[in-house]
Amino acid sequence: MMSGLNKEQKEAVGLLSIGTFLEYFDLMLYVHMAVLLNDLFFSTSDPSRASFLSALAFCSTFVFRPIGALVIGRIGDHYGRKVTVIITTFMMSICCITMANLPTYEQIGIAAAWVVTICRIIQGMSSMEEVVGAELYLTESIPLPARYPVVTSITIFSALGGSAALGIATLTTMYGWNWRMAFWVGAGVALIGSVARTALRETPEFVDAKRQLKKELSGALDKGYVNEQKLKNNIIWNKKINPKTALAYFLIQCARPVCFYFTYIYCGNVLKTLFNYTSEQIIRHSFMLSLIDLLGIIIITYLSSKIYPLKILRFKIVLFSIAILFVPYFLQNLTLPIHLFLLQSFIVLFAVDSSPAAAIFYKYFPVLKRFTYAGFMYASSRAIIYIITSFGLVYLVEKYSNWGILIIMIPVVAGFSFALSHFIKLEKEAGNYPEKLILSSEEETI
Repeated sequence: MMSGLNKEQKEAVGLLSIGTFLEYFDLMLYVHMAVLLNDLFFSTSDPSRASFLSALAFCSTFVFRPIGALVIGRIGDHYGRKVTVIITTFMMSICCITMANLPTYEQIGIAAAWVVTICRIIQGMSSMEEVVGAELYLTESIPLPARYPVVTSITIFSALGGSAALGIATLTTMYGWNWRMAFWVGAGVALIGSVARTALRETPEFVDAKRQLKKELSGALDKGYVNEQKLKNNIIWNKKINPKTALAYFLIQCARPVCFYFTYIYCGNVLKTLFNYTSEQIIRHSFMLSLIDLLGIIIITYLSSKIYPLKILRFKIVLFSIAILFVPYFLQNLTLPIHLFLLQSFIVLFAVDSSPAAAIFYKYFPVLKRFTYAGFMYASSRAIIYIITSFGLVYLVEKYSNWGILIIMIPVVAGFSFALSHFIKLEKEAGNYPEKLILSSEEETI
């Protein structure tokens, strides 16, 4: 995967991968330890109020992401990709420091709940822009054929961060460690990562686009005022977003949150209610599942160096579409926790998302609008789908039992299929879609 890259490109991959790992370690640490930490930061005297505030803390991580996408995305499109990955890492470290020192509900009351919620909002915004920024940086910096596996490797490190968070949560619950130490470690390393990332150079594609735009703008100046006709004809300045492409990218991004919520949150509740699992057992169960998830992403990353990414996604969506129809039946007939673990393992291995084709999707957004629009679509999908899934499943499962899951799953899968067909069509029109399953060396250099 790293063969053919120069020293600077390898350093960029290393810095961005480590940063993504730390971001997702910090983000997922609270998500997976919520069964313990919610009791510390939210009142337990009123169960309904506690449930509402804990749900708010979870959803707030994603609801405010579109705002962060617009703000940080504009920075990324105006000042460059480098500055954004530094900012997001710094934001995450500040939140970790805050939560590591935050007094509990018993000490300061409702203020603890609101501070946690605000920290979760900031963490959500920074983590979203972190992964988009890192993937964009590598998309614009790494040449083919290494681009596909290198960009997909960012997903490996985000999953690795989640697994490490679960590992720490498991050890904390098993041995009674102080959970605050985990946040301190994450904060310290994130601060170091922020400083280290200052060594990154801006991406060549962004620099070239800004240089061309500056040249055109200089030429458009006529006796002290801007020649509007010249600007009107400038391709870089006026390149539009294809609405159908933007919708397709949004639908692609809607799949992952549904799969994540079902696998870790919904199935975690099944373990608790059906098999009487304790919080500690659920965390250990999720940790083992995260390792399966990580293994699947590593395999997909390797395959993307051999097989065209859109062909991989086409195979996954066909298999996933068929299998998902049987999920309610399996849930209705569960007898052992291992059966649920096998179902969860299948979902995380074959769940559909943007990997390993993220580098292909990004290229269909204009370079000087790419960060803002791609980030906003990514963030909006998470915000909308997590709200629909987290609150919708409560009602749908209560009314239709486990079959209610399909009311959310089927439209998401159908939307993903439509979106994938759109991008396959674009790639065929551009002459980039290979006829063979296995890429040849000539096809990889297109």
